[in-house]
Amino acid sequence: DAQESRGLGDVYKRQIIVLASLFILLGIIGSFIPIIPGPLTSWSGLLILSFSSSITISPFFLVLSFIIALFIFIIDNIIPILGAKKFGGGKGSIIGSSIGLILGIIFLGPFGLLFGPFTGAFLGELYMNKDDKRAALKSAIGVLLGFITGVSLKFMISLAFCFYFLKILWEFKNGLF
Repeated sequence: DAQESRGLGDVYKRQIIVLASLFILLGIIGSFIPIIPGPLTSWSGLLILSFSSSITISPFFLVLSFIIALFIFIIDNIIPILGAKKFGGGKGSIIGSSIGLILGIIFLGPFGLLFGPFTGAFLGELYMNKDDKRAALKSAIGVLLGFITGVSLKFMISLAFCFYFLKILWEFKNGLF
């Protein structure tokens, strides 16, 4: 009976590790795909891992890493707007870049991550102000720079969470495997 319960415990540990790993991976992917909040998803992997009876993760670390993930989530929604405004864009470029991102991913795959927001911002700004192609181009560049900055931040934080995830697994490997 004790061996059977230990076997169930091992299965439970593996399930937690697999589920947490899935969230870590989804978080990294979410750094590039706007539908998935990258760092928050990766953080969820750390949280799930903390439920394993063989692993101890500091509550302070979980709270601090959550605050970082939430901050990046919020700032990621602000950076493209700031980029567009800094370069003279308005609502047209912001709405256009969002639509362009979605259409770009659907029709161009990974290349759509760059070309979609840029083209969408350009066309959106051009729609709002038909006479000023130069301003539309400038705004599209601002949105693109803001998008690249946001993706870079999300990717770095998600990778950092992945690093800590692997470090924690390594630290508690004797109790897990």
